[in-house]
Amino acid sequence: MGQLTGKTALVTGGTSGIGLAAARRFAAEGAHVVVTGRRQQQLDEAVAAIGPLATGVRGDVTVAADLDRVVDAVAARGAGLDVLFANAGGGEFAALGDLTPEHVTATFDRNVGGTVFTVQKALPLLNRGASVVLTGSTAAGNGTPSFSVYAASKAAVRSLGRTWAAELAGRGIRVNTLVPGSTETPGLVELAPDAAAATAMLAGMAEGIPLGRVAHPDEIAAAALFLASDQSSFMTGGELVVDGGSEQV
Repeated sequence: MGQLTGKTALVTGGTSGIGLAAARRFAAEGAHVVVTGRRQQQLDEAVAAIGPLATGVRGDVTVAADLDRVVDAVAARGAGLDVLFANAGGGEFAALGDLTPEHVTATFDRNVGGTVFTVQKALPLLNRGASVVLTGSTAAGNGTPSFSVYAASKAAVRSLGRTWAAELAGRGIRVNTLVPGSTETPGLVELAPDAAAATAMLAGMAEGIPLGRVAHPDEIAAAALFLASDQSSFMTGGELVVDGGSEQV
């Protein structure tokens, strides 16, 4: 018996990085995992990597019709939803003087709007005792240059988690925010212009982490499993920071 045996989980942005690692871990613990992604080929590859307990639904969390299809796919299983990992998101570097309305709108649509409407549309399916996990970021609590809009969007996600925890407590639904530190994911590496710059960026990040390295996605997935499972049954409205000590020491 795994920690999630017999449960149904939804992981948005589950085709790479933290999302894929979490989906694989949830499935290994017995959950049937519905994963979403914007690109069909990556989605197919993710489903194959996760195994027979996975269902893939192509969709973008900023598109209402796509979210409807995702929720319909979960509903079609007839078992409700026990774990919702609202993980899809991302950002780009942009200094204050270079910010555009398009950059601000796109970042907040993806990270804030995508999170809001993913949880809202899944709400009728959430079983009593379900766990909702939101993906935050250590960027929300520090002052990383040229990352202001992304950081602000993740601060908003943290605020949403607190409020929703209060709103949904009557249904026994827990809402917590997972806060990864620097993690070697495709999304992070792609912020650099080339491979050499990516290596230098990761090395620079590692210098500021007490443990001396960036995280592996599987390490963040282990924390996601804790929040998704009954191991965190008395935790709601909280943050679980997994950062190698970068914001703690």
